[in-house]
Amino acid sequence: MKNKILKITALVLLSFTVACNDDFEEGNNQVNGTDFNKELLSPQQINEIIDASVENTGQFHWENASLQVLWSASQHGSNIVTIGYGTSKEDYIKANSTNSDKIVATILNTITENEKGSIEKTLIYKDEVLNIIDVIVTDQKTLYLLRNNKNVRYVEPADYRYSNYAQTNQRSGGGGSGCGFEATTLVSSDYTTITPGAKVPWNFYNHNIPTAWAKSTGAGVTIGVIDTGVSPSQSLLGSNFNNGASSGRTVQKFGTYVDSALLWATTTDGFNDQCGHGTSMTATATAPRNNKGLPVGVAYNANLISYRASANVVLEGYHEHKGVQNAFTGLGNNSNVKIISMSMGHFISIGRIVDGVRYAHGKGKLIFCAGGTSTSFTSFVGVIFPAWMPETVAVTGIKEGAGYTKCSICHSGAQMDFTVVMERKATGNTAPVLSYYENMTDYVGGSSVATATTAGIAALVWSKNPSWTRAQVLTKLQKSSSNYPTRDSKFGYGNINAALAVQ
Repeated sequence: MKNKILKITALVLLSFTVACNDDFEEGNNQVNGTDFNKELLSPQQINEIIDASVENTGQFHWENASLQVLWSASQHGSNIVTIGYGTSKEDYIKANSTNSDKIVATILNTITENEKGSIEKTLIYKDEVLNIIDVIVTDQKTLYLLRNNKNVRYVEPADYRYSNYAQTNQRSGGGGSGCGFEATTLVSSDYTTITPGAKVPWNFYNHNIPTAWAKSTGAGVTIGVIDTGVSPSQSLLGSNFNNGASSGRTVQKFGTYVDSALLWATTTDGFNDQCGHGTSMTATATAPRNNKGLPVGVAYNANLISYRASANVVLEGYHEHKGVQNAFTGLGNNSNVKIISMSMGHFISIGRIVDGVRYAHGKGKLIFCAGGTSTSFTSFVGVIFPAWMPETVAVTGIKEGAGYTKCSICHSGAQMDFTVVMERKATGNTAPVLSYYENMTDYVGGSSVATATTAGIAALVWSKNPSWTRAQVLTKLQKSSSNYPTRDSKFGYGNINAALAVQ
Protein backbone atom coordinates (compact mmCIF):
# COMPACT_ATOMS: atom_id res chain seq x y z
CA MET A 1 0.00 0.00 0.00
CA LYS A 2 2.84 2.40 0.90
CA ASN A 3 4.57 1.77 -2.44
CA LYS A 4 1.30 2.37 -4.31
CA ILE A 5 0.79 5.71 -2.52
CA LEU A 6 4.34 6.77 -3.37
CA LYS A 7 3.78 5.76 -7.00
CA ILE A 8 0.55 7.75 -7.22
CA THR A 9 2.23 10.77 -5.62
CA ALA A 10 5.10 10.61 -8.11
CA LEU A 11 2.73 10.40 -11.04
CA VAL A 12 0.67 13.34 -9.80
CA LEU A 13 3.84 15.41 -9.36
CA LEU A 14 4.86 14.40 -12.88
CA SER A 15 1.45 15.56 -14.10
CA PHE A 16 1.81 18.90 -12.36
CA THR A 17 5.38 19.32 -13.63
CA VAL A 18 4.38 18.80 -17.24
CA ALA A 19 1.44 21.16 -16.76
CA CYS A 20 3.84 23.84 -15.50
CA ASN A 21 6.06 23.25 -18.53
CA ASP A 22 2.98 23.75 -20.72
CA ASP A 23 2.40 27.14 -19.09
CA PHE A 24 6.00 28.13 -19.68
CA GLU A 25 5.90 27.09 -23.34
CA GLU A 26 2.68 28.97 -23.93
CA GLY A 27 4.66 32.20 -24.00
CA ASN A 28 6.89 30.99 -26.81
CA ASN A 29 6.11 32.09 -30.34
CA GLN A 30 7.52 28.87 -31.73
CA VAL A 31 6.79 25.42 -30.35
CA ASN A 32 9.38 22.72 -30.75
CA GLY A 33 7.69 19.34 -30.51
CA THR A 34 10.89 17.72 -29.22
CA ASP A 35 10.54 19.73 -26.00
CA PHE A 36 7.45 17.75 -24.99
CA ASN A 37 7.58 14.78 -22.67
CA LYS A 38 6.60 12.07 -25.14
CA GLU A 39 6.96 9.15 -22.78
CA LEU A 40 3.72 7.24 -23.23
CA LEU A 41 2.08 6.64 -19.86
CA SER A 42 0.47 3.23 -19.44
CA PRO A 43 -3.29 2.97 -18.82
CA GLN A 44 -2.48 1.85 -15.29
CA GLN A 45 -0.44 5.02 -14.70
CA ILE A 46 -3.23 7.18 -16.13
CA ASN A 47 -5.78 5.44 -13.92
CA GLU A 48 -3.65 6.03 -10.83
CA ILE A 49 -3.58 9.75 -11.62
CA ILE A 50 -7.36 9.71 -12.07
CA ASP A 51 -7.74 7.79 -8.79
CA ALA A 52 -5.59 10.29 -6.93
CA SER A 53 -7.72 13.17 -8.21
CA VAL A 54 -10.95 11.41 -7.24
CA GLU A 55 -9.67 10.55 -3.79
CA ASN A 56 -8.55 14.15 -3.20
CA THR A 57 -11.38 16.09 -4.85
CA GLY A 58 -14.13 13.57 -5.65
CA GLN A 59 -13.87 14.37 -9.37
CA PHE A 60 -11.61 14.16 -12.39
CA HIS A 61 -11.58 16.65 -15.28
CA TRP A 62 -9.36 16.21 -18.33
CA GLU A 63 -8.74 19.96 -18.43
CA ASN A 64 -6.74 19.59 -15.21
CA ALA A 65 -4.56 16.80 -16.60
CA SER A 66 -1.12 17.45 -17.99
CA LEU A 67 -0.48 17.41 -21.72
CA GLN A 68 1.35 14.11 -21.32
CA VAL A 69 -1.63 12.50 -19.57
CA LEU A 70 -4.06 13.85 -22.17
CA TRP A 71 -1.91 12.64 -25.05
CA SER A 72 -1.31 9.22 -23.47
CA ALA A 73 -5.03 8.72 -22.83
CA SER A 74 -5.88 9.64 -26.41
CA GLN A 75 -3.21 7.24 -27.68
CA HIS A 76 -4.85 4.45 -25.69
CA GLY A 77 -8.25 5.55 -27.01
CA SER A 78 -7.78 5.05 -30.77
CA ASN A 79 -6.25 8.55 -31.14
CA ILE A 80 -9.70 10.09 -31.27
CA VAL A 81 -10.16 13.44 -29.56
CA THR A 82 -13.32 15.44 -28.82
CA ILE A 83 -13.04 19.19 -29.21
CA GLY A 84 -15.60 21.56 -27.77
CA TYR A 85 -15.20 24.89 -29.53
CA GLY A 86 -16.63 28.40 -29.20
CA THR A 87 -15.65 31.96 -28.45
CA SER A 88 -16.37 31.41 -24.73
CA LYS A 89 -17.47 28.68 -22.33
CA GLU A 90 -21.06 29.78 -22.93
CA ASP A 91 -20.72 29.49 -26.71
CA TYR A 92 -21.61 25.80 -27.01
CA ILE A 93 -24.80 25.85 -29.10
CA LYS A 94 -24.22 25.91 -32.83
CA ALA A 95 -27.42 27.83 -33.66
CA ASN A 96 -26.29 30.67 -31.39
CA SER A 97 -22.78 30.89 -32.88
CA THR A 98 -22.27 33.30 -35.75
CA ASN A 99 -18.84 32.05 -36.76
CA SER A 100 -18.80 28.36 -35.78
CA ASP A 101 -17.92 27.17 -39.29
CA LYS A 102 -14.97 29.54 -39.44
CA ILE A 103 -13.72 28.35 -36.05
CA VAL A 104 -13.98 24.71 -37.14
CA ALA A 105 -12.10 25.46 -40.36
CA THR A 106 -9.29 27.11 -38.38
CA ILE A 107 -9.09 24.22 -35.92
CA LEU A 108 -8.99 21.63 -38.70
CA ASN A 109 -6.33 23.64 -40.50
CA THR A 110 -4.19 23.62 -37.36
CA ILE A 111 -4.56 19.86 -37.02
CA THR A 112 -3.92 18.97 -40.66
CA GLU A 113 -0.90 21.26 -40.91
CA ASN A 114 0.75 19.77 -37.84
CA GLU A 115 -0.34 16.18 -38.49
CA LYS A 116 0.50 16.37 -42.22
CA GLY A 117 -2.84 14.79 -43.11
CA SER A 118 -6.09 15.57 -44.89
CA ILE A 119 -9.36 16.81 -43.45
CA GLU A 120 -11.06 13.63 -44.71
CA LYS A 121 -8.78 11.52 -42.53
CA THR A 122 -8.91 13.95 -39.60
CA LEU A 123 -12.56 14.83 -39.06
CA ILE A 124 -14.63 11.93 -37.70
CA TYR A 125 -17.77 13.76 -36.62
CA LYS A 126 -19.25 17.26 -36.58
CA ASP A 127 -22.30 17.79 -34.38
CA GLU A 128 -25.26 19.64 -35.87
CA VAL A 129 -26.61 20.97 -32.56
CA LEU A 130 -23.62 21.58 -30.29
CA ASN A 131 -20.20 23.08 -30.97
CA ILE A 132 -18.42 19.73 -30.94
CA ILE A 133 -16.18 17.90 -33.39
CA ASP A 134 -14.33 14.60 -33.12
CA VAL A 135 -10.93 14.32 -34.77
CA ILE A 136 -7.95 12.01 -35.06
CA VAL A 137 -4.82 13.36 -33.38
CA THR A 138 -1.52 11.52 -33.01
CA ASP A 139 1.01 14.28 -32.28
CA GLN A 140 1.35 15.70 -28.77
CA LYS A 141 2.19 19.08 -30.26
CA THR A 142 -1.23 19.18 -31.93
CA LEU A 143 -2.91 18.78 -28.56
CA TYR A 144 -0.77 21.58 -27.19
CA LEU A 145 -1.81 23.88 -30.03
CA LEU A 146 -5.47 23.00 -29.54
CA ARG A 147 -5.34 23.59 -25.80
CA ASN A 148 -3.89 27.01 -26.40
CA ASN A 149 -6.39 28.01 -29.07
CA LYS A 150 -8.69 30.69 -27.60
CA ASN A 151 -11.65 29.25 -29.51
CA VAL A 152 -11.27 25.76 -28.03
CA ARG A 153 -13.36 25.21 -24.90
CA TYR A 154 -11.99 21.76 -24.14
CA VAL A 155 -9.94 18.92 -25.61
CA GLU A 156 -10.60 15.42 -24.32
CA PRO A 157 -9.73 11.82 -25.24
CA ALA A 158 -12.96 10.54 -26.75
CA ASP A 159 -12.53 6.79 -26.30
CA TYR A 160 -10.32 6.24 -23.24
CA ARG A 161 -11.92 3.51 -21.13
CA TYR A 162 -10.91 3.65 -17.50
CA SER A 163 -12.59 0.41 -16.44
CA ASN A 164 -10.81 -1.62 -19.14
CA TYR A 165 -7.59 -1.10 -17.21
CA ALA A 166 -8.90 -0.78 -13.65
CA GLN A 167 -7.67 -3.30 -11.11
CA THR A 168 -11.29 -4.14 -10.39
CA ASN A 169 -14.59 -3.35 -12.04
CA GLN A 170 -15.69 -1.92 -8.71
CA ARG A 171 -13.38 1.01 -9.42
CA SER A 172 -15.32 1.99 -12.53
CA GLY A 173 -17.63 4.28 -10.62
CA GLY A 174 -20.65 2.07 -10.87
CA GLY A 175 -19.77 -1.18 -9.16
CA GLY A 176 -20.07 -3.02 -12.46
CA SER A 177 -22.26 -2.67 -15.50
CA GLY A 178 -25.56 -2.40 -13.59
CA CYS A 179 -27.11 -4.95 -15.95
CA GLY A 180 -29.29 -7.88 -14.98
CA PHE A 181 -32.28 -9.86 -16.21
CA GLU A 182 -33.39 -11.38 -12.93
CA ALA A 183 -36.98 -12.18 -12.02
CA THR A 184 -37.82 -12.60 -8.33
CA THR A 185 -41.00 -13.39 -6.45
CA LEU A 186 -41.81 -10.51 -4.11
CA VAL A 187 -42.13 -10.99 -0.36
CA SER A 188 -45.73 -10.17 0.62
CA SER A 189 -44.63 -7.65 3.25
CA ASP A 190 -42.82 -5.63 0.55
CA TYR A 191 -45.97 -4.43 -1.19
CA THR A 192 -49.64 -3.55 -0.76
CA THR A 193 -52.26 -4.41 -3.38
CA ILE A 194 -54.57 -1.64 -4.58
CA THR A 195 -57.27 -1.46 -7.24
CA PRO A 196 -57.37 -2.70 -9.92
CA GLY A 197 -54.81 -5.23 -8.68
CA ALA A 198 -51.48 -3.40 -8.82
CA LYS A 199 -48.76 -3.81 -6.20
CA VAL A 200 -47.54 -0.65 -4.43
CA PRO A 201 -43.85 -0.96 -3.42
CA TRP A 202 -43.20 -0.70 0.33
CA ASN A 203 -40.98 2.37 0.00
CA PHE A 204 -43.68 4.43 -1.73
CA TYR A 205 -45.33 4.77 1.69
CA ASN A 206 -42.16 6.32 3.15
CA HIS A 207 -42.77 9.22 0.77
CA ASN A 208 -46.60 9.28 0.98
CA ILE A 209 -46.85 8.60 -2.75
CA PRO A 210 -50.14 6.61 -2.54
CA THR A 211 -51.73 9.52 -0.63
CA ALA A 212 -50.51 11.94 -3.30
CA TRP A 213 -52.34 9.92 -5.99
CA ALA A 214 -55.64 11.28 -4.69
CA LYS A 215 -54.62 14.64 -6.16
CA SER A 216 -52.22 13.79 -8.99
CA THR A 217 -51.19 10.78 -11.05
CA GLY A 218 -48.80 12.51 -13.45
CA ALA A 219 -51.31 12.99 -16.26
CA GLY A 220 -50.22 15.43 -18.96
CA VAL A 221 -46.54 15.34 -18.00
CA THR A 222 -43.88 13.66 -20.14
CA ILE A 223 -40.83 12.08 -18.50
CA GLY A 224 -37.76 11.39 -20.61
CA VAL A 225 -35.58 8.52 -19.37
CA ILE A 226 -32.01 8.25 -20.64
CA ASP A 227 -30.74 4.76 -19.95
CA THR A 228 -30.28 1.39 -21.67
CA GLY A 229 -33.74 1.26 -23.24
CA VAL A 230 -36.93 -0.69 -22.53
CA SER A 231 -37.45 -4.44 -22.67
CA PRO A 232 -39.36 -5.64 -25.74
CA SER A 233 -40.70 -8.43 -23.51
CA GLN A 234 -42.44 -6.13 -21.00
CA SER A 235 -45.82 -5.13 -22.46
CA LEU A 236 -46.70 -2.83 -19.54
CA LEU A 237 -44.01 -0.52 -20.91
CA GLY A 238 -45.22 -1.02 -24.45
CA SER A 239 -48.54 -2.18 -25.89
CA ASN A 240 -50.19 -2.33 -22.44
CA PHE A 241 -48.86 1.02 -21.22
CA ASN A 242 -52.47 2.13 -20.71
CA ASN A 243 -53.49 -0.95 -18.73
CA GLY A 244 -55.76 -0.81 -15.66
CA ALA A 245 -56.17 2.64 -14.11
CA SER A 246 -53.63 4.18 -16.50
CA SER A 247 -55.12 5.73 -19.61
CA GLY A 248 -54.78 8.43 -22.25
CA ARG A 249 -51.00 8.49 -22.28
CA THR A 250 -48.23 7.71 -24.73
CA VAL A 251 -44.92 5.86 -24.77
CA GLN A 252 -42.16 6.55 -27.30
CA LYS A 253 -38.84 4.76 -27.65
CA PHE A 254 -35.65 5.96 -29.33
CA GLY A 255 -32.11 4.68 -29.72
CA THR A 256 -28.96 6.81 -29.90
CA TYR A 257 -26.38 4.17 -28.93
CA VAL A 258 -24.18 2.75 -31.67
CA ASP A 259 -22.93 -0.72 -30.73
CA SER A 260 -19.83 -0.85 -32.87
CA ALA A 261 -16.07 -0.92 -32.50
CA LEU A 262 -15.89 1.31 -35.56
CA LEU A 263 -15.66 4.92 -34.42
CA TRP A 264 -17.18 6.25 -37.62
CA ALA A 265 -20.23 3.96 -37.46
CA THR A 266 -23.54 5.80 -37.13
CA THR A 267 -26.23 3.10 -37.18
CA THR A 268 -27.76 2.55 -33.75
CA ASP A 269 -28.76 -0.85 -32.42
CA GLY A 270 -32.32 0.31 -31.78
CA PHE A 271 -34.33 1.17 -28.66
CA ASN A 272 -34.69 -2.24 -27.04
CA ASP A 273 -33.04 -2.76 -23.66
CA GLN A 274 -30.19 -5.28 -23.80
CA CYS A 275 -29.10 -4.69 -20.22
CA GLY A 276 -32.18 -4.63 -18.00
CA HIS A 277 -31.33 -1.44 -16.13
CA GLY A 278 -33.36 0.89 -18.33
CA THR A 279 -36.45 -1.28 -17.98
CA SER A 280 -36.28 -0.96 -14.20
CA MET A 281 -35.92 2.82 -14.37
CA THR A 282 -38.80 3.42 -16.76
CA ALA A 283 -40.97 1.05 -14.73
CA THR A 284 -40.19 2.83 -11.47
CA ALA A 285 -41.20 6.19 -12.90
CA THR A 286 -44.15 5.30 -15.13
CA ALA A 287 -45.36 1.67 -14.92
CA PRO A 288 -49.17 1.54 -15.17
CA ARG A 289 -51.50 1.03 -12.25
CA ASN A 290 -52.21 -2.35 -13.74
CA ASN A 291 -54.68 -5.17 -13.24
CA LYS A 292 -52.02 -7.86 -13.58
CA GLY A 293 -50.76 -7.95 -9.99
CA LEU A 294 -47.47 -6.23 -10.83
CA PRO A 295 -45.68 -3.18 -9.33
CA VAL A 296 -47.00 0.26 -10.22
CA GLY A 297 -44.82 3.27 -11.07
CA VAL A 298 -44.82 6.60 -9.23
CA ALA A 299 -46.40 8.66 -12.04
CA TYR A 300 -48.66 5.99 -13.49
CA ASN A 301 -50.48 8.36 -15.81
CA ALA A 302 -47.44 10.25 -17.11
CA ASN A 303 -46.20 9.92 -20.68
CA LEU A 304 -42.84 8.23 -21.28
CA ILE A 305 -40.06 8.85 -23.76
CA SER A 306 -37.24 6.32 -23.43
CA TYR A 307 -33.79 6.64 -24.96
CA ARG A 308 -31.42 3.72 -25.29
CA ALA A 309 -28.23 5.78 -25.06
CA SER A 310 -25.74 3.35 -23.55
CA ALA A 311 -24.92 -0.34 -23.25
CA ASN A 312 -24.77 -0.13 -19.45
CA VAL A 313 -24.67 2.36 -16.59
CA VAL A 314 -20.94 3.13 -16.64
CA LEU A 315 -20.52 5.84 -19.27
CA GLU A 316 -17.32 4.83 -20.99
CA GLY A 317 -16.38 4.83 -24.63
CA TYR A 318 -16.98 7.06 -27.61
CA HIS A 319 -20.36 5.72 -28.67
CA GLU A 320 -21.82 5.83 -25.15
CA HIS A 321 -20.69 9.43 -24.65
CA LYS A 322 -22.20 10.37 -27.99
CA GLY A 323 -25.37 8.41 -27.33
CA VAL A 324 -26.03 10.20 -24.05
CA GLN A 325 -25.21 13.61 -25.54
CA ASN A 326 -27.64 13.02 -28.41
CA ALA A 327 -30.34 11.82 -26.00
CA PHE A 328 -30.07 15.05 -24.01
CA THR A 329 -30.27 17.20 -27.11
CA GLY A 330 -33.16 15.13 -28.45
CA LEU A 331 -35.14 15.50 -25.23
CA GLY A 332 -34.13 19.14 -24.99
CA ASN A 333 -35.67 19.77 -28.40
CA ASN A 334 -38.90 17.99 -27.50
CA SER A 335 -41.32 20.64 -26.22
CA ASN A 336 -43.51 17.99 -24.59
CA VAL A 337 -40.78 16.84 -22.22
CA LYS A 338 -40.64 18.50 -18.82
CA ILE A 339 -38.56 16.04 -16.81
CA ILE A 340 -35.42 14.05 -17.66
CA SER A 341 -34.19 11.17 -15.51
CA MET A 342 -30.78 9.54 -15.97
CA SER A 343 -29.42 6.87 -13.66
CA MET A 344 -26.00 6.46 -15.27
CA GLY A 345 -22.67 8.23 -14.88
CA HIS A 346 -18.98 8.15 -13.98
CA PHE A 347 -16.50 10.04 -11.82
CA ILE A 348 -14.76 11.37 -14.94
CA SER A 349 -16.27 14.52 -16.43
CA ILE A 350 -17.23 14.18 -20.12
CA GLY A 351 -17.31 17.47 -22.03
CA ARG A 352 -19.83 16.51 -24.69
CA ILE A 353 -22.27 15.26 -22.04
CA VAL A 354 -21.75 18.49 -20.09
CA ASP A 355 -22.79 20.35 -23.25
CA GLY A 356 -25.80 18.08 -23.73
CA VAL A 357 -26.97 18.55 -20.14
CA ARG A 358 -26.57 22.32 -20.37
CA TYR A 359 -28.49 22.34 -23.66
CA ALA A 360 -31.46 20.45 -22.18
CA HIS A 361 -31.36 22.57 -19.04
CA GLY A 362 -31.41 25.70 -21.21
CA LYS A 363 -34.64 24.39 -22.73
CA GLY A 364 -36.30 24.40 -19.30
CA LYS A 365 -36.02 20.68 -18.49
CA LEU A 366 -35.84 19.51 -14.87
CA ILE A 367 -32.99 16.99 -14.88
CA PHE A 368 -32.55 14.30 -12.20
CA CYS A 369 -29.32 12.27 -12.11
CA ALA A 370 -28.19 9.38 -9.92
CA GLY A 371 -25.72 10.45 -7.26
CA GLY A 372 -23.80 7.20 -7.48
CA THR A 373 -24.11 3.49 -6.78
CA SER A 374 -21.22 1.12 -6.13
CA THR A 375 -19.78 -1.27 -3.58
CA SER A 376 -17.97 -0.43 -0.36
CA PHE A 377 -14.70 -0.54 -2.33
CA THR A 378 -15.56 2.83 -3.85
CA SER A 379 -17.30 4.30 -0.81
CA PHE A 380 -14.73 7.12 -0.87
CA VAL A 381 -16.36 8.43 -4.06
CA GLY A 382 -18.95 11.13 -3.48
CA VAL A 383 -21.50 12.40 -5.99
CA ILE A 384 -20.67 11.23 -9.51
CA PHE A 385 -20.87 12.93 -12.91
CA PRO A 386 -23.15 14.36 -14.23
CA ALA A 387 -25.09 14.52 -10.94
CA TRP A 388 -22.45 16.87 -9.55
CA MET A 389 -23.30 19.49 -12.20
CA PRO A 390 -25.27 22.56 -11.02
CA GLU A 391 -27.74 22.00 -13.88
CA THR A 392 -28.81 18.63 -12.48
CA VAL A 393 -30.63 17.43 -9.35
CA ALA A 394 -28.67 14.68 -7.58
CA VAL A 395 -30.49 11.84 -5.82
CA THR A 396 -29.33 8.93 -3.68
CA GLY A 397 -30.85 6.08 -1.68
CA ILE A 398 -30.95 5.60 2.08
CA LYS A 399 -31.87 2.81 4.46
CA GLU A 400 -35.24 2.43 6.14
CA GLY A 401 -35.48 3.80 9.67
CA ALA A 402 -34.85 6.98 11.61
CA GLY A 403 -32.16 9.38 10.47
CA TYR A 404 -30.09 9.18 7.31
CA THR A 405 -27.89 6.20 6.53
CA LYS A 406 -27.03 5.70 2.90
CA CYS A 407 -28.00 2.36 1.45
CA SER A 408 -25.27 -0.27 1.22
CA ILE A 409 -24.37 0.57 -2.37
CA CYS A 410 -25.23 4.28 -2.46
CA HIS A 411 -23.08 7.41 -2.49
CA SER A 412 -23.54 10.66 -0.58
CA GLY A 413 -21.95 14.08 -0.76
CA ALA A 414 -22.22 17.83 -0.73
CA GLN A 415 -23.91 18.08 -4.15
CA MET A 416 -26.70 15.67 -3.19
CA ASP A 417 -30.19 17.19 -3.35
CA PHE A 418 -32.70 14.50 -2.34
CA THR A 419 -32.93 11.00 -0.90
CA VAL A 420 -35.32 8.10 -1.36
CA VAL A 421 -35.73 5.18 1.06
CA MET A 422 -34.34 2.23 -0.89
CA GLU A 423 -33.34 -0.52 1.54
CA ARG A 424 -35.31 -2.34 4.22
CA LYS A 425 -33.75 -2.31 7.66
CA ALA A 426 -34.55 -5.90 8.60
CA THR A 427 -34.18 -7.79 5.32
CA GLY A 428 -32.08 -5.51 3.11
CA ASN A 429 -34.70 -5.85 0.36
CA THR A 430 -34.83 -3.03 -2.16
CA ALA A 431 -37.73 -1.70 -4.27
CA PRO A 432 -40.15 -3.98 -6.13
CA VAL A 433 -40.26 -3.22 -9.88
CA LEU A 434 -41.41 -4.80 -13.11
CA SER A 435 -39.02 -7.43 -14.38
CA TYR A 436 -37.48 -7.45 -17.83
CA TYR A 437 -39.86 -10.31 -18.57
CA GLU A 438 -43.64 -10.30 -18.99
CA ASN A 439 -45.73 -10.92 -15.85
CA MET A 440 -42.63 -11.09 -13.64
CA THR A 441 -41.21 -8.93 -10.86
CA ASP A 442 -37.82 -8.05 -9.42
CA TYR A 443 -36.05 -6.05 -6.70
CA VAL A 444 -33.81 -3.14 -7.74
CA GLY A 445 -32.32 -0.37 -5.59
CA GLY A 446 -29.48 2.09 -5.27
CA SER A 447 -29.36 5.70 -6.37
CA SER A 448 -30.65 4.59 -9.78
CA VAL A 449 -34.15 3.69 -8.61
CA ALA A 450 -34.06 6.60 -6.15
CA THR A 451 -33.56 8.95 -9.11
CA ALA A 452 -36.40 7.48 -11.17
CA THR A 453 -38.65 7.64 -8.10
CA THR A 454 -37.89 11.34 -7.59
CA ALA A 455 -38.51 12.07 -11.26
CA GLY A 456 -41.92 10.44 -10.83
CA ILE A 457 -42.71 12.58 -7.79
CA ALA A 458 -41.75 15.69 -9.75
CA ALA A 459 -44.21 14.60 -12.45
CA LEU A 460 -46.98 14.42 -9.84
CA VAL A 461 -46.20 17.99 -8.78
CA TRP A 462 -46.01 19.34 -12.32
CA SER A 463 -49.23 17.55 -13.30
CA LYS A 464 -51.00 19.21 -10.36
CA ASN A 465 -49.55 22.59 -11.37
CA PRO A 466 -49.21 22.50 -15.19
CA SER A 467 -48.45 26.24 -15.55
CA TRP A 468 -45.48 26.11 -13.18
CA THR A 469 -41.87 26.57 -14.25
CA ARG A 470 -39.04 24.18 -13.48
CA ALA A 471 -37.89 26.45 -10.65
CA GLN A 472 -41.32 26.42 -9.03
CA VAL A 473 -41.53 22.62 -9.17
CA LEU A 474 -38.05 22.23 -7.71
CA THR A 475 -38.78 24.71 -4.94
CA LYS A 476 -41.96 22.80 -4.05
CA LEU A 477 -40.00 19.56 -3.84
CA GLN A 478 -37.45 21.20 -1.54
CA LYS A 479 -40.10 22.73 0.73
CA SER A 480 -41.83 19.34 0.97
CA SER A 481 -38.70 17.54 2.12
CA SER A 482 -37.70 16.43 5.60
CA ASN A 483 -34.58 18.60 5.98
CA TYR A 484 -36.01 21.85 4.62
CA PRO A 485 -34.92 24.63 5.08
CA THR A 486 -31.58 23.26 6.33
CA ARG A 487 -29.66 21.36 3.69
CA ASP A 488 -27.69 18.38 5.00
CA SER A 489 -24.03 18.24 3.99
CA LYS A 490 -24.37 14.68 2.65
CA PHE A 491 -28.06 14.14 1.92
CA GLY A 492 -29.33 17.53 0.79
CA TYR A 493 -33.00 18.22 1.51
CA GLY A 494 -33.63 14.56 2.32
CA ASN A 495 -36.85 12.62 1.73
CA ILE A 496 -39.67 14.25 -0.23
CA ASN A 497 -43.20 13.99 1.15
CA ALA A 498 -45.14 13.53 -2.10
CA ALA A 499 -48.52 14.18 -0.47
CA LEU A 500 -47.30 17.53 0.82
CA ALA A 501 -45.71 18.33 -2.54
CA VAL A 502 -49.05 18.09 -4.38
CA GLN A 503 -50.98 20.23 -1.88
